[in-house]
Amino acid sequence: MLALLAGTGALPGAILSHRPEALVCEMAGVPVEAPEGVARIGYRIETLGTLLADLRASGVDEICLAGAMTRPAIDMTAIDAATAPLVPRLAAAMGQGDDATLRAVMALLEEQGFVLRAAHEIAPELLPAPGQLGAVPFPAGQEGDAARAEALHRAMAAADVGQACVVRGGLCLAVEALPGTDWMLDSLKGGEAAGGLLYKAPKPGQDRRADFPVIGPDTVARAARAGLAAIVIEAGGVMVLGRAATIAAADEHGIAIVVRP
Repeated sequence: MLALLAGTGALPGAILSHRPEALVCEMAGVPVEAPEGVARIGYRIETLGTLLADLRASGVDEICLAGAMTRPAIDMTAIDAATAPLVPRLAAAMGQGDDATLRAVMALLEEQGFVLRAAHEIAPELLPAPGQLGAVPFPAGQEGDAARAEALHRAMAAADVGQACVVRGGLCLAVEALPGTDWMLDSLKGGEAAGGLLYKAPKPGQDRRADFPVIGPDTVARAARAGLAAIVIEAGGVMVLGRAATIAAADEHGIAIVVRP
């Protein structure tokens, strides 16, 4: 049986279209987009140990980390007995950054006997093949910006900063940090990035069973408000949610989407 440790966004729904019997685990305060009628269970980070025990007792043997999730505020007085032994390990990982935190959580889940499933393993159509998506061709003369963005991304990844950046005319206008890609694009919505491109890819060496980069129709809308001319993503490294709607939005706004091998 599969359980989704679900976050925000459309990813849980995409996975449930393949595995409708999956159990959706909703963290308190984190809304989950999922069809009506699916099985759900709520939990708090302070009771994670109890959640895992309940999942095992329910016959869950597979877990998929699905959707964006921000770090919650932790109430130390609400930590239960099953979770208390996990706190020092998780707290130490959180102090080392997002990648370390994810690795610690994933290691914990595997130690508890769960098999981790990647979202794109369950729903492979989320990963587009290399090439152009939609009718808008990649703007002439922006190959240099794409190469510059790729180099910046490698530097950002080495510092565990983020998975995306915006480049125009060889200059980096914005980088993704903890608030995420949407926040980064919204910071440019005045149009100062007109003609630039968004580059997005996973961090080198990233375990792709968690925190896998995504774009979707909302990404395109924010890119349009920022005045971007193109979105460049890494083939096999970025999921496209709602592909038809994403391509339609890009065509409408005159934004090229390119999947680079």
